[in-house]
Amino acid sequence: MAAPQKGRRQTGAPGKPGRTLILFLIAMIALVGGMFGAGELTPRLGIDLAGGTTITLKAKSSPGQANAVNETNMNTAVGIIERRVNGLGVQEAEVQTQGSDNIIVNIPKGTNSQQAREQVGTTAQLYFRPVVTLGPGDPAAQQPPPDANPTPSAGSSESPSPSGSDKPKETASPSGDNAPSPSETTQGRPLTEDLKADATPTPSGSPSDEPSPSPSEPATPPTDPATEKLQADFAALDCTNEKVRGALGDNAKPDQPTLACGENDGVWEKYILGPAEVGGKDVDDANATINQQTGQWIVQMDFTGGGSKKFQAITSKLSQQQPPQNQFAIVLDGEVVSAPSVRQTLSANAEISGNFTQESAQDLGNILSYGALPLTFQEETVTTVTAALGGEQLHAGLIAGAIGLALVIIYLVLYYRGLAMIAIVSLLASAAMTYAIMTLLGPGIGFALNLPAVCGAIVAIGITADSFIVYFERIRDEIREGRTLRPAVERAWPRARRTILVSDFVSFLAAAVLFTVTVGKVQGFAFTLGLTTVLDVVVVFFFTKPIMTLVARTKFFSGGGSWSGLDPKRLGAKPPLRRTRRLGAPTDPKEA
Repeated sequence: MAAPQKGRRQTGAPGKPGRTLILFLIAMIALVGGMFGAGELTPRLGIDLAGGTTITLKAKSSPGQANAVNETNMNTAVGIIERRVNGLGVQEAEVQTQGSDNIIVNIPKGTNSQQAREQVGTTAQLYFRPVVTLGPGDPAAQQPPPDANPTPSAGSSESPSPSGSDKPKETASPSGDNAPSPSETTQGRPLTEDLKADATPTPSGSPSDEPSPSPSEPATPPTDPATEKLQADFAALDCTNEKVRGALGDNAKPDQPTLACGENDGVWEKYILGPAEVGGKDVDDANATINQQTGQWIVQMDFTGGGSKKFQAITSKLSQQQPPQNQFAIVLDGEVVSAPSVRQTLSANAEISGNFTQESAQDLGNILSYGALPLTFQEETVTTVTAALGGEQLHAGLIAGAIGLALVIIYLVLYYRGLAMIAIVSLLASAAMTYAIMTLLGPGIGFALNLPAVCGAIVAIGITADSFIVYFERIRDEIREGRTLRPAVERAWPRARRTILVSDFVSFLAAAVLFTVTVGKVQGFAFTLGLTTVLDVVVVFFFTKPIMTLVARTKFFSGGGSWSGLDPKRLGAKPPLRRTRRLGAPTDPKEA
């Protein structure tokens, strides 16, 4: 009979369970210590648990760009929207594509969440257009009141003359020494912004001595049906109607005049705007800051090289016009977000000043910086979850998890008795590692625990318990064959290990496929399921197996008591097998 080779461990040998167990405990302590070191003691909660807003945006091709909705433009839009939202100081916002033409924006509940939601919906192209005509946005306000006796504008009976307003309180300038004269106001409304050079301006020449058209008249008299139609649409435009405002930018083309609406001190105004002279891509950067001389909030803009040339050319023309033809409308989603007047030729650097608060200045700077998107988006759905509702969902999820865990423990205690304690300790170790890893993944990769992720953790309880059951049943099978506990533990492990690995591989593969082909909250379920499946292998190999090897040496389990769960009589064990005689040996003494 050949002797076993030295240095090669026999199948089922116990190895060094104490060392393996110590390494596992060190890893667990390191994870928990990392939680306290990072100052993160609870997992980051998703919108459905902590509260927040989920917005679904559907991409649409701009006029003349039939194939604009593609992967490249969608990824570009995701990056711009994400920078726009995070530029407001909103942390943990998620922006991702869904399918080929949808973008999902998750905005957690926070100080600036409402402000971010308003800017997320503003996702169309950004254009700088010269103002041709300006009028009140409410058709009912176009007729002057009987006692106002304003001077009617030449060629138009629907809007008052700039100089005929009897409301001096509305013509006061918001910018101190740079206050416009009454002739610089438009339609009885003050110019709320003033666009001027940030550096030394280029001389713009003297204004033309010829009288300019009235603000209520177009810069060029209508000479073709298209212009006449634009004037008729302008007269009938009601900017107080939200649906009408929302549809203005749908068919607007950059190289053609268009209608637009804008809000000025809470009052809607309507515009006829000329073709776009500068696009949003021509703005290199824009920031809100405080003017050190006046103490007012302003927005500073920097243009690209090509944008600087375009901006200089158009401002040179506008600075020689009279209001409102000297105004430059910043248009986003068919809405005028700002219409500053131009008084001098501007170049690469400019600033917008006026009645800005910190919030409004930051909003405008953020729009100017990140407003140029390659696509137009329509807001499909908006789902808002309050913190109270999220807390109720989390509470319900925790109750469901506790019920599931309790049922598993009851089953283990009734069926496995003493072995159930090993399973319970292993479940607690798995739960501790899962909690610590989820907490650290929050600041690490932005992982947020949502309700589907909680469901994935609950499902993982059954997967982890199944691994213990496989191992315990293999041990009991060995005991039924007549072996004692210590060799039964070691001989059962290779077969149980193979089954556990195959089972966990199938679960992990399903989680990986689900994570790859889905988006949004379902990915949370898949991620948690995959994470807990990997941790199940770690816990069974480096905790449950060493623990089982150690407890097999104790009298309580090795003695096979009725409460150990390993009683040979209860398991129907066979009597010990006699040693088999050598093959070919005589069986009858007389034959020897």
